[in-house]
Amino acid sequence: MDRKVQVKKFSFYLKGFLTLVGYAVIFVVRLPFDILFSELFRKIATVHKFFRNLKIILARVHVKQLKLPHITVHVPKRLTKKIWKKVRLQVRLVFFVFGVVFTFLFVFVPYQAYAWFRQLPNPALLAEQANNSSTKILDRNGRLLYEIYVDRDYQPVALSQVPDYAVKATLAIEDSEFYYHPGIRLDSMVRAAKATLFEDNLQGASTITQQLVKNVLLTPERTLSRKLKEVILALLVESKYSKDQILEFYLNNISYGGTAWGIQSAAKKYFGKDVNQLDLAESALLAGLPSAPSVYSPVNGNGELAKFRQKQVLNRMVELEYVSQEEANVAGKEELNYAPQVQYIRAPHFVQYVRTELEKMYGKHTTAFGGLTVKTTLDLDLQEKVQEIVKTEVELDKKLNISNGAAIVLDTKNREILSYVGSLDYFQSSFGAYDVVIAQRQPGSSIKPLTYALALDKGYTPASIIEDTPVTYQAGTQVYRPVNYDGKFHGKVTLRQALANSYNIPAVKMANAVGPDEIVTFGKKLGLQGWEVDGTYGLSITLGGKEVRLMDLANAYATFGNTGEFKETTPFLSIKDIYGYEIYKPINAESIQVIKAQVAYLITHILSDNNARLPAFGTRNFLTVPGHTIAVKTGTTDSKRDNWTFGYTPSYTVGVWVGNNDNSPMNPYLASGLTGAAPIWNKIFTVLLKDKPAESFTIPEDIFVFVDKDCGNRTEVFIKGSNVPKHLCSLESPKDKEKKDKDKKKKD
Repeated sequence: MDRKVQVKKFSFYLKGFLTLVGYAVIFVVRLPFDILFSELFRKIATVHKFFRNLKIILARVHVKQLKLPHITVHVPKRLTKKIWKKVRLQVRLVFFVFGVVFTFLFVFVPYQAYAWFRQLPNPALLAEQANNSSTKILDRNGRLLYEIYVDRDYQPVALSQVPDYAVKATLAIEDSEFYYHPGIRLDSMVRAAKATLFEDNLQGASTITQQLVKNVLLTPERTLSRKLKEVILALLVESKYSKDQILEFYLNNISYGGTAWGIQSAAKKYFGKDVNQLDLAESALLAGLPSAPSVYSPVNGNGELAKFRQKQVLNRMVELEYVSQEEANVAGKEELNYAPQVQYIRAPHFVQYVRTELEKMYGKHTTAFGGLTVKTTLDLDLQEKVQEIVKTEVELDKKLNISNGAAIVLDTKNREILSYVGSLDYFQSSFGAYDVVIAQRQPGSSIKPLTYALALDKGYTPASIIEDTPVTYQAGTQVYRPVNYDGKFHGKVTLRQALANSYNIPAVKMANAVGPDEIVTFGKKLGLQGWEVDGTYGLSITLGGKEVRLMDLANAYATFGNTGEFKETTPFLSIKDIYGYEIYKPINAESIQVIKAQVAYLITHILSDNNARLPAFGTRNFLTVPGHTIAVKTGTTDSKRDNWTFGYTPSYTVGVWVGNNDNSPMNPYLASGLTGAAPIWNKIFTVLLKDKPAESFTIPEDIFVFVDKDCGNRTEVFIKGSNVPKHLCSLESPKDKEKKDKDKKKKD
């Protein structure tokens, strides 16, 4: 017996279909969140439950007749179950396929497109990144020392500074329709795609806007994804910036070969002139470079190709009626003069020091790309003279096993660095880049003024008597017996004589009196980096047992020369940002009185006393400059490993070092004050003081001069209130005593 099965209207199937799609949409949209909250399996179970329920609903449809519009289907009873299973399977397949397609088209594809779009660089960054510029380091008179850039020399200029010839040449060869398209040219893209796919001829179809986007915001990789990003970003950039802005960005950020990025940098590199000085011939040559800089570069041995490319640009300009044929012919025949391709750096050690300081202040990125204009304190004329003096004198001293030298010149009042020679030759392969000015080296006897300044501050006077006799100090199991450099003992000597002649034993006795920790603390106040009270030293601290930097110790001497007022050294006069605004704020505008003015003057008076140092240095030395008063001190370390000379006037302070980078000893016959650093120091000061009037050190209040009329009008300086001896004759120097004894023997 036949059974009639009635199929319900399509609304039933539509309802089931939409229900399935709804579950699919909810599942896909919420899937990322479910993963985050570990609910993935629960959702899978929910979908499984849905299919199970649907199966039950469909299985319960027991109707005898399926009524379709004007259709009645009679199904034999024996075929009912078989047909119904097939119908249910088809319904499931239809629901599943439509759900997948719907989810893919309306959920997955939009989501992926949105995620891809979110990964695009922000076109707003174009203005910031396109304005990257090199940092210029200048001397105090505005002369260029160096330009800082990592791998691209950016020198952005305004579009108004670019000559009309250069603009038209660029448009002619790169994108003649630039001012008329929305950022892309579909016809060019189709032509390039056809040539690439069907003719195996790789062609470019990028507009100026696309090239700008590729150079500044994207990578140069050749992929479909990158090309699609380039197109979309080009459209976005065109909607955000004007055509003139885009063209300006382009001219400042396209590669013209090597490190030259931007037309100003290219004009400097190839012709040694500013962009606004370019003529038609030069403009055409530069405009032809960006498409293949390494191929068309005229300085890489490709003069003929460069000329060929230049003529291509000129011919294109004629076609577009940018120039006449006569103008193009004249430009094509013009002989171009290319600038020498040299990468130079002047005062290299100083430049590297300045760069390090800039990075500390503003960070590496701003230093390299911020377009800073840094006017330094360096005097380039003086720098070149000092560099030559150091080089010449070290060459002359090779016989003394001296291989390197360094020097620094400071403004005594302001502590501005006027000259900075870090080594004999920065470009010498073995050790040239080693910078002794900021290297830690042992100072030898040049550190002694710190010990004596503390002694004077504690009540000692220049006339105080110190026994230059054998002495032994014991610390635990270690025994210390200081000796003088000449191996002699000089008996009773005054503090003036001990410091002026750099006797070691009196200095050690003074260090014992004031305390080694006090000396280290004082050195730290004077700016000696690395000086901490840590017990790693002993009484030998006064003989150079703790390392110093040449720059720091020179500054300490400048502090003595400036009545005891300490300031940090500075290499900067001005720092301006890319827009020309001053951003430099001096950190050492205020000086700090770290030494009493009276004590500083006494040290200066002793160090400038040529007569007081005669016993040790004699009359033939390099520690004086005729007609000028200069306070000076030398120093030599044990085994002759470091040799120093420091000196100052009220205007200048000079520090010099000679030795070997590997700390190997110099010739044992090197004599401090006669060879080594002293001749270099003397020649530098001779240059500094040439045609300059003699200066006197300021005498502070409470300083007076004692004249001993009973001792041949011998004089000494004291601080008011200090212990003044009755007579100065009892303070005869060893030389004076020796001479007196000889005279007495002659009379006898």
